[in-house]
Amino acid sequence: MTNLDFERASGFANAAFALLKRTQIPPFPVYFELFYTYATGANEQLNADVNDLLSRGGPIPIEDASLLCEKYLDIKDMDAKLREMSAVMVRKIDNVNDAIGNAMVTANSYSGSLQQASGDLAGGIDEDALKLLSSRLLKETRRMQDMNRRLEMELESSKDDISLLQRDLDEVRKQTVLDPLTRIPNRKGLDEQLAIEVTQAESSGLPLSLLVLDIDHFKAFNDTYGHLTGDQVLRLVAQVLKANLRSRDMPARFGGEEFVAILPETDINVAISIAERIRQAVQSKELLKRSTNEKLGRITLSVGVAQFQQGDTPVKLMDRADKSLYAAKSSGRNQVVSQNDLTDTPGSIGVA
Repeated sequence: MTNLDFERASGFANAAFALLKRTQIPPFPVYFELFYTYATGANEQLNADVNDLLSRGGPIPIEDASLLCEKYLDIKDMDAKLREMSAVMVRKIDNVNDAIGNAMVTANSYSGSLQQASGDLAGGIDEDALKLLSSRLLKETRRMQDMNRRLEMELESSKDDISLLQRDLDEVRKQTVLDPLTRIPNRKGLDEQLAIEVTQAESSGLPLSLLVLDIDHFKAFNDTYGHLTGDQVLRLVAQVLKANLRSRDMPARFGGEEFVAILPETDINVAISIAERIRQAVQSKELLKRSTNEKLGRITLSVGVAQFQQGDTPVKLMDRADKSLYAAKSSGRNQVVSQNDLTDTPGSIGVA
């Protein structure tokens, strides 16, 4: 690499760090790569998207930065980032342990010197020997003080570093339970929260309901209009869910075109009303293809509703909601069916 190449690369790196600081994005390698690429100007579309975010002023939300990484850098393994940060944490803890170990060795040596000096003094020593002993103890004391200062500095530095790592680790953990396309919790986030809510409902006796929602004929829609338009539909459904759920409720993308909503402290009748409101809100949206303004018609949802029963596991609750969903789809789609609508007749529920 020539000096000119080095200076250019350094300039891009400095610009990337400046942007990370300005936008308050944690300096993970993936975000550094994003802004380094931006600084080089190598990707016009990336620069246009970043400029759009920068034009709004203030910090860039970590979610928006993650979306850009996934779009332009093909970075999707947030678990790998967690492992990387965990390795940093382990190294920092090892450094602290080493510093403590060195301090203990020094303390033990100092203790030994004091014991030896005590023995010498007890036996009686002349003036010259006393001067030598005093000089040796002073030297040992200074060494001990120096080691203590280094230990204090290491502990203080580690405290700050670990606080920053903890903050960044919390941010990354949030990303691991978010669906990158719709920006609502993914299957992992759903499983974790549903287990918590089921445990709380079991102990408190308060109601808990679950919605399972499926976009009708989504595969045919994708095949007709393409996956990019299909992605817009998935985002639309996620937005409708967030707009029609309460703050304590949790929407999630279960996978594909299927979504789930956890409704704590909600009985089945209220849950049915919420499900119907969501179904109608989605149906009311007329879709347009952004590139051509072509009208694509409307989409509909089928929804299954179930309420927690004492002794339920998350799997049992989800299973009843699934059966309700399948009943809605087999009965013509674009409707809400609850567990109260199901019969116990074997074979009465079919999968469309």
